[in-house]
Amino acid sequence: MRGAVTVVTAEFEDLVKVGLSQLISEDENLKLVASDVPLGQIGNAIEEHSPAVVLLNFGSLPTPGTVHQLHERHPETRLVVLANRPTAAECNQMLSFGATACISKETQGRDIINAIHLASRGMHVLPRSASAGGMGDRQLGTPGPDLLTPREADVLELLQEGRTNAEIAHRLSIGIETVRTHARNIYRKLGIASRRDLASLSRAGKA
Repeated sequence: MRGAVTVVTAEFEDLVKVGLSQLISEDENLKLVASDVPLGQIGNAIEEHSPAVVLLNFGSLPTPGTVHQLHERHPETRLVVLANRPTAAECNQMLSFGATACISKETQGRDIINAIHLASRGMHVLPRSASAGGMGDRQLGTPGPDLLTPREADVLELLQEGRTNAEIAHRLSIGIETVRTHARNIYRKLGIASRRDLASLSRAGKA
């Protein structure tokens, strides 16, 4: 197994879990070092096994900030998010928060394996349209985290640069109260409470 790409999988629905385990075990260049790991234990699994790739279940993510936190704390591990028929907005959101790949749970097995290999080399992977013959989504349907709107993403970028509300309002040609509203929505969707928390989130893992 020398040189094999090591993989950790989070908790998935039974059909997906079995399919992933079988696909990974059949590829001699992949090694599953931990499987069915609860989301809250993923960080510990990364620290213990130092996997090249972690497969995350989009439907179990409480906020996009979860992906961001894992990426900040473990930048050498590639995060692959599997979602139920993800939209372009959902996938772009995951990539913007640190995922290397976002693919559909309906993707054919060989394409999932290819995505894992590509992600392990740092190559971004987005889904094709859902194709027949994949692992399916019979037990799926959980909505996943709330996404940021395009305008909220603009505000978030400026917040991360340390801009004041007034500076953000001027840059985006919107009112200060509108900036505050966007900021509140961003904090809620990221699962944080304040600008200070956002700064701490961005610094996580860098100390």
